[in-house]
Amino acid sequence: MAETAEKEQKKYTAKDFQSDQDVRWCPGCGDYSILAQAQRVFPDIGVEKKDIVWVSGIGCSSRFPYYMDTYGLHGIHGRAPIIASGVKMARPDLSVWVATGDGDLLSIGGNHFIHACRRNIDIKILLFNNQIYGLTKGQYSPTSEFGKITKSTPWGSIDYPFNPVALALGAECTFVARTIDRDPKHLQTMIKAASEHTGTAFIEIYQNCNVFNDGAFFHLTEKGKKENNVVVLEHGKPLIFGADNDKGIRLEGFTPKVVDISNGEFSRDDLLVHNENNKDDVLAYIFSRMTYDPDLPTPIGVFRKINKPTYDSEMQKQIHTSIEKRGKGDLDELFNKGETWVVK
Repeated sequence: MAETAEKEQKKYTAKDFQSDQDVRWCPGCGDYSILAQAQRVFPDIGVEKKDIVWVSGIGCSSRFPYYMDTYGLHGIHGRAPIIASGVKMARPDLSVWVATGDGDLLSIGGNHFIHACRRNIDIKILLFNNQIYGLTKGQYSPTSEFGKITKSTPWGSIDYPFNPVALALGAECTFVARTIDRDPKHLQTMIKAASEHTGTAFIEIYQNCNVFNDGAFFHLTEKGKKENNVVVLEHGKPLIFGADNDKGIRLEGFTPKVVDISNGEFSRDDLLVHNENNKDDVLAYIFSRMTYDPDLPTPIGVFRKINKPTYDSEMQKQIHTSIEKRGKGDLDELFNKGETWVVK
């Protein structure tokens, strides 16, 4: 009985994940909501605090490890995915999370991000996307819209923005989702789903920067607007949205179209039904492209969730197999084996 009791995980509350650090974000910043939802979800992910690590780079979002009462590492600009990958490979028993922003992850950190996804390393990446550089005071970022007027683009940005969900899908990420800071229940659901996935889990979180890009996502969050501008992806369910649930999405060829299901011309049976476990990610990619189409609603939810071996687990298998067959290696022998020469 004593042994069983020792193995039982401590029952945490949200307060257990609140650190003693003063939270230093601008009043009204969407980061507060993301932090609060993470702290509410983490008691239920089934991992002890001592086995959780948060890694960040540079930016407003990168203060996150200070505010979660777990282990954490505040890294350098753009390097959070590769640092987190190293932590996971060295300590596969840990639950490793990344907090990052659109400038941090998709600019200097873009290469690390796509390779983490490609390798399917068992880390969880939360992208706080406010479509602006907030910490450095309002320059345009890799997700800022074309024509965006900022301090660094006074005549409008001539860059085309990244679509983070499409990028993650293209890099073969095994779990890809999107949510919004002002939808706390949905945000909690996505964080919990990511925690349950084995492999790279990527969540794009639309986050309001009320100082340098206020209202960027208000058409997706404000009552009277969001109902007609957001469609929630739910596994096994048709894509229905609208204030009266009277609109749906169907495909015409490979093109998604909005149809009215209230007038009898189309019914629920004519609509696309979401399958997040589809290994062929064509539909997930089509959904990701709806994001920038003004005639289509913006999808939130899980775009793709599939299972395949992770890089870190395959590496551990190789190590154990090698030790069983050959014993522990000799580093000096490895360095001096094969073609070596002396430079004079």
